[in-house]
Amino acid sequence: MDKINYDKLMQEEISTFNGTKKSILLHSCCGPCSSACIERLKEHFDITIIYYNPNIEPYEEYLHRKNEQIRLLNELNIKYIDDDYNNDYYHKLTEPLNNEKEGGKRCAVCFGIRLKYTAKKALDLGYDYFATTLTVSPHKNSDIINNIGYRIGKEYGIKFLYSDFKKREGYKRSIELSKKYDLYRQNYCGCLYSKEINNEE
Repeated sequence: MDKINYDKLMQEEISTFNGTKKSILLHSCCGPCSSACIERLKEHFDITIIYYNPNIEPYEEYLHRKNEQIRLLNELNIKYIDDDYNNDYYHKLTEPLNNEKEGGKRCAVCFGIRLKYTAKKALDLGYDYFATTLTVSPHKNSDIINNIGYRIGKEYGIKFLYSDFKKREGYKRSIELSKKYDLYRQNYCGCLYSKEINNEE
């Protein structure tokens, strides 16, 4: 089976707008990842970033990343929603999977927690679309993320924007923009599992 080109699907979806802008609630994992995604979407969408990442630990790291995100959005004049940390809920759902390998079932649950929350918020606030910056990372499986997002969008009755932001040198661009805005770039995904793996390597 041919691999799905999610970047092409996104471009095809945008082509149906006929020059009009749609509203989108874009889940962001951090400032550096959001930078290139915002740049790619801003011509076509009225963007609001939601920072909902209950997986990020320790709490001081969560706050550091959140503050960097806010600083970038203030520079770019992009709207922002901050929400509860809710780390206990994250652990409740992922601790039974604490022996899973990085990139496996535990990560899929983590993606689902964040995308479901974003979809609910987007629906409640009347956005046209919801999406996530997670696909800009070369370490994240875009098939898994897009399949979860599509399923959640169907469940809640709101459009999920397919993406593979790493395509067209999106990840490289995020590095360039991070340097431009002097953004803190973390060296692990966010959860303590990923931090431990990074320390072992």
